[in-house]
Amino acid sequence: MSDLRPAWSNQFSADVLRELRAFGPLGAITRDWAWGGGTGKGVCVAVIDSGVEATHPWLGSAVKGGVIVEYDGRRKESVRIIDEPQPRDLFGHGTACAGIIHKLAPAADIYSIRVLGKDLSGRALQFAGGLRWAIENDMHVLNLSLSTSRQEYYGLFHELADQAYFKNVLLVSAVNNIPAPSYPSLYSSVVSVAAHAGQDPYTFYYNSEPPVEFGAPGIDVEVAWANGGSMFTTGNSFAAPHIAGLAALIRGKHPELTPFQIKTVLYACANNVIGAD
Repeated sequence: MSDLRPAWSNQFSADVLRELRAFGPLGAITRDWAWGGGTGKGVCVAVIDSGVEATHPWLGSAVKGGVIVEYDGRRKESVRIIDEPQPRDLFGHGTACAGIIHKLAPAADIYSIRVLGKDLSGRALQFAGGLRWAIENDMHVLNLSLSTSRQEYYGLFHELADQAYFKNVLLVSAVNNIPAPSYPSLYSSVVSVAAHAGQDPYTFYYNSEPPVEFGAPGIDVEVAWANGGSMFTTGNSFAAPHIAGLAALIRGKHPELTPFQIKTVLYACANNVIGAD
């Protein structure tokens, strides 16, 4: 999970980034061009998590459906997919992520993919099954505020990340809060995110020393929670949906862009690249 301590460096600035932004071919990419006036309309965002509370007041009518991914060792892919037209959240974590996305991209359609139980536990194969379902069912942006650190699943998640990339599905993944590998956040085709201490949802930074690529708000942020509630919490889990929400705005305004191009637009619009505070 990604809820304990933010693993993020404050070393955001590099003069060369600003020079490239100002004088290079990226100079024409502005925030207004990227998402100005956008709402995320026409974009399907999947939240792969503990579920999303469809009736939460912070979400309005944004949640359009979902599925439950259960482990079933008798099946070829070891999971069973169950439709959930009126999704529920067994913990609150997925609803928190969905609320952040909806605040940034209010017209985007949100889909709940529940792979975690009431104690935020789940199998890597459930996670993989939910990821596969989202890729195969025409989702555009996937928020992954969870990960696995088990090396035996490196190849499986790499294959799924590649599949998403070549189907124009953008994966936005929170990195681990502790210094340990986390898949799929370490793959180059994935947009990896960690938390910074700001509160403005449009303030985000590019990290010139990946694998962590972007920093977004995730420390002491107010989020939606289970049973119609809200709370203040901290974690890289809550930084990722800030970037997923912005990606939904970009995709909605420029549906022709590929994941690689959306990542480039995010880079060009990062605060430390454009020189904004």
